[in-house]
Amino acid sequence: MQSVEQLRLCARKSYSWITLTVFLLASWSVSTLGLAQEIATDDAPLKQSGGQHDLKPQTINPNLQSTSHTHQSTSTGSYGVNSIIPEWTPDLRDEDTRLKAQKGDFVAVPIPVADPTIGTGLVIAGAYYYGQSAAQKAAQPASTTQAVAAYTDNDSYAYGLMQQNYWDEDKWRFTGAAAYVALKLTLLDSKYTESGKGLDWNIKGTLLKGQLLRNVGENWFVGGQFRLINNEQTFSSSGEGENVEGNTEDEIGKAKANGAGLLVQYDTRDNQTNAYSGQRFEFDAMFNDEFFGSSNTYQSYQARYRYYYHLLDPLVLAFEARGCAKYGNAPLWDYCTVGLRGFSATKYLNKASSSGQIEARWKVFGDFGVVGFAGGGFDSPEVSKLWDDDMIRSYGVGIRYMVLDSQRINLRLDYARSGDNDAIYVSVAESF
Repeated sequence: MQSVEQLRLCARKSYSWITLTVFLLASWSVSTLGLAQEIATDDAPLKQSGGQHDLKPQTINPNLQSTSHTHQSTSTGSYGVNSIIPEWTPDLRDEDTRLKAQKGDFVAVPIPVADPTIGTGLVIAGAYYYGQSAAQKAAQPASTTQAVAAYTDNDSYAYGLMQQNYWDEDKWRFTGAAAYVALKLTLLDSKYTESGKGLDWNIKGTLLKGQLLRNVGENWFVGGQFRLINNEQTFSSSGEGENVEGNTEDEIGKAKANGAGLLVQYDTRDNQTNAYSGQRFEFDAMFNDEFFGSSNTYQSYQARYRYYYHLLDPLVLAFEARGCAKYGNAPLWDYCTVGLRGFSATKYLNKASSSGQIEARWKVFGDFGVVGFAGGGFDSPEVSKLWDDDMIRSYGVGIRYMVLDSQRINLRLDYARSGDNDAIYVSVAESF
């Protein structure tokens, strides 16, 4: 038994070092801004109990620009919206498939989604691709204007426009987006509800963002970004969640999160939608400030690393590590989430989180495949306490059907568990 316990401790330390690597860049940036100072919040005292923090349900400020008690994808996009707006849109103009509607350079496709945070629904995405010369086709993707609309069975919906441009043999990349999002969520974080009972949490608002990146070396891009969010959130009780103090159906919290920041990207993947080899690293720093019209001043740092290894002809191993940190008076809807499967994104909300997961993807026969995955994560009010509590574990299996071989686009069905929670996911994209 002693040797088993030693192995457990060794595995836990190894995982901590893996996820800590993701945080090193964020921590370095934080230190340059003097963020080692203690954030002025009136957190409730923590009582250590069996490796877990026993917390009383905490009051949510109805005029919430931030919650003084702290507990992801990050912005509203963390709460299932990433399933609606993918990070990469493949060019389907020359593909022979019945899954699209096309007229000239305009293509529209339906995308089914199922997610424990936003429910089950349908996304309709359309894209217009701008013409290119033969030299441009060989050097860079086609610029596009895209429109997206989505609706799910819990009455969440979103619609918006996105513009992507590429110039000078892919030396410059621009992405701009404008969207309206209305989410009907269930807040499950135990710090805000009694005994884990849910609290109805409605978020609606607008998003405007822009990113400009410049190639600075082989596969490296560096640039700047801006983001303007104007959200309104309401809380109403669901079940025994009505026992949470200071929340009625009439209380409204409005907040703006306006800021500018930095982006760093590195990408050697052999395919954007379903990589078999290569790696991708992203670092995102956003500085929200009253100078830009933000309701509060706070900083957001996120890092994400993905690695893919083609072990055998039908077998690919994929690994992902994520880190997130918030400093200052961030609104609750912009808190860090834990980027694992098996639970709603609203289950763990905090000012710091990290996670790592590994997935084995095996193409069994023809267009059918199976996957198995496992991972772990942590969340905390502070980065320095990130690994003090027990690990949040996640594991599961999935089925894949390749709907478009040339682009490696899979229809994904996953079943995941985490503790007493489980969830089903449907998407036309890999989890990472």
